[in-house]
Amino acid sequence: MYFDRQEKPIDVSLWSALFEDERYKVVRSSTLLDGKWVSTVWLGMAHGFDRKGRPLIFESMVFSQEGSYNELACARYATLRQARDGHKRMVEKWLLKTGDDE
Repeated sequence: MYFDRQEKPIDVSLWSALFEDERYKVVRSSTLLDGKWVSTVWLGMAHGFDRKGRPLIFESMVFSQEGSYNELACARYATLRQARDGHKRMVEKWLLKTGDDE
């Protein structure tokens, strides 16, 4: 099943068009001082469910650098607000991981 950013069900044709639109797909993107990249995107399809049974349609990932797909961390969310808040928490967490902490 496919969903728009407001969690409303959509058909695969609309999902495909929206998924190609970077302005729609990207929620937040942050490059940290050490070069790590935190990316939060709308996936639009259910990747599991949260405790309330809501589809997880957003995802934050941390990569070793932008353009690399060496994944260091991942979190998924049901709502746009959760995704924005989760991105902020992921950035804060990885800003604190420096040198000896890694």
